[in-house]
Amino acid sequence: MSAASSSPHSPLAGPSPRTLARRRLRAPLAMLALPVAFFAAFFVAPLAVVLIASFTRIAANGATIVTLANYTRVLADQYHWSVILVTFRIATASTLLCVVLGYPLAWYLVRIVRWRAWRRLCVVLLVVPMFTSNIVRSFGWMVLLGRNGLVNQTLMWAEAIERPVRFLGTETGILIGMVYVLLPFVVLAVGNALAQVDPALEHASADLGATPAETFRYVIFPLTLPGVVAGTIMTFTLAVSAYVTPALLSGGRVSVLSMLIYQQYSATFDFHYGGALSVVLLALTLALIGVTSRIGETRGKAR
Repeated sequence: MSAASSSPHSPLAGPSPRTLARRRLRAPLAMLALPVAFFAAFFVAPLAVVLIASFTRIAANGATIVTLANYTRVLADQYHWSVILVTFRIATASTLLCVVLGYPLAWYLVRIVRWRAWRRLCVVLLVVPMFTSNIVRSFGWMVLLGRNGLVNQTLMWAEAIERPVRFLGTETGILIGMVYVLLPFVVLAVGNALAQVDPALEHASADLGATPAETFRYVIFPLTLPGVVAGTIMTFTLAVSAYVTPALLSGGRVSVLSMLIYQQYSATFDFHYGGALSVVLLALTLALIGVTSRIGETRGKAR
C-alpha cells in the first residue's frame, strides 16, 4: 500500500476523529433545536414577560419604572394572605384526600382485580372523565350539590340530614369538585408504582414472619413512595392553580389566587399587579413542592 493511501489526509482514510466528534455533537443538537425553541418561545418567554411586569409599573408620565410596589401590595395586605391561606388550604386538603382515596383504589386495580376485562373497564371509567372539560364537570357538580340536587335529596331520604346542606359557595363544595377532578392523577401514579413492585418481595417478607401490615409498612409502601410523591406533586400543582372548579362551585363567595389573577388580567387589565400575584403563587408552590420532594427522598433513604 502506498504512503499516500495510508496518510491521514488521504480521502481514503475517512473523516478524522475531530470531524466524527463534531458530527456526533451536531445530531443531538439538531434534534433538540426545535423542542428548545418551542419551550423558549411558549414557556420561558411568557414567564419572563410576567416576571418583568411584576417588577415594573407605569408612571403618570407614561414611563415604565422598576419598583417593588406590586409585591408590597400583595405581601403587606391581610386580604391577600387570607386568600393565599384559603388557596393552599384547599389545595392541601384536596391532595391529601386524593392520596387517601387514590391509594386503596390503585391497590384494588393492581393487586385485587384478576379479571383483565374488569380492570380495563375500571381504568377506562377512571380516565374517560379526564377528556371532558372541567367546565362541564363543574356544572355537573353544581347540579348535584344544589339545595335540591341529588346529594341533598339522597341525604334527606336516608334521614342523615333534616334540611338541605349548602355545599355551593363553600370550601366543602370546592373540595368535592377538586377531588373528583384530580383523583385519577394519584390513582395512575400510584398504580404504576404498585405494578413495578415484585410480588416475590411480599412472599419473602411473609416467609420471614412479617404480618401483612408490616409487609405493607416496611416493603410495599417505601417502594411505592416515589409514585405517591409524583401523584402528590401533580395533584397539588393542579389544585393550587385551578380556576374553573373553584370559580363555579364557589359562586364568587370563596376567593383563591387564581381567581384574583384572572380578574387582574381580564377585568382590570393591571398586568403588573397580576404578574406579582402570579409570581407569588409560583414561588410558594415551588417551595412546597421542593419540601415535599425532599421529605420523600429523605424517608426513602431512611427506609
